[in-house]
Amino acid sequence: MGFVTFIGAGPGAADLITVRGARVLAHADVVLFDALTDPALRATAPDARWIDVGKRGFARSADQTAINALLVRMAREHAQVVRLKGGDPSLFGRLEEELQALAAAGIECEVVPGITAALAAAAAAQRPLTRRGRGRSVSLVTAMTRQGELQATRCADSEVFYMAGKQLGALPRRLLAQGWAADTAVCVVSRAGWPDQLISQHHIHTLPQATMLHAGHPTVVTVGTAAEAVAVAAPAMPMGPNPRAAGVATVSS
Repeated sequence: MGFVTFIGAGPGAADLITVRGARVLAHADVVLFDALTDPALRATAPDARWIDVGKRGFARSADQTAINALLVRMAREHAQVVRLKGGDPSLFGRLEEELQALAAAGIECEVVPGITAALAAAAAAQRPLTRRGRGRSVSLVTAMTRQGELQATRCADSEVFYMAGKQLGALPRRLLAQGWAADTAVCVVSRAGWPDQLISQHHIHTLPQATMLHAGHPTVVTVGTAAEAVAVAAPAMPMGPNPRAAGVATVSS
């Protein structure tokens, strides 16, 4: 019986995987990978068998029951199986169902955490998720339920909505219904962690303007304190262009 390691690949480019995750991946016999993991990670385990089990919202995706069965079968045929998930395995990655399937089959496993999209979006926009004295709580929410219904909440100083790209037009109405003010800051980041990540700044009442800008890309929406720009006491010293930031755009509305 083999051993399964769940690895968080990070939210974008291959070098956002953790050192531990890369080390374990390098010894994999077979890798079951998600849709949003960087193909460049294949170079870390070039001799492994790579199997695409990715899921994408509103698109054809691998069935979860089939993924569970395949994971068990691979663990019975190979010594080291890696289940490579985008971001962090424990956040909206259906980790529980796959852990249950392995436990029922008597297969041992471990979880290597990864950088989640909320952290990558905050880093890209330079919007700290917590702020001393006024931003003390953050809620991570999926914008869609299993039934395909849009959901919005107000249970923290800041709310971060995952998988929100197709909900940018409808989200403001739900946020206002939950008591958020129309002029509340909103930061939208698509393809967080990738060289071509796109950042736009809005308020709740102007959020629909982001719909076309981020169309077709994995999108994270941050609402509340964490979406506000960092106050600068004095003008920053002029700096030369950052070559690593090529292709990154920032838009305000």
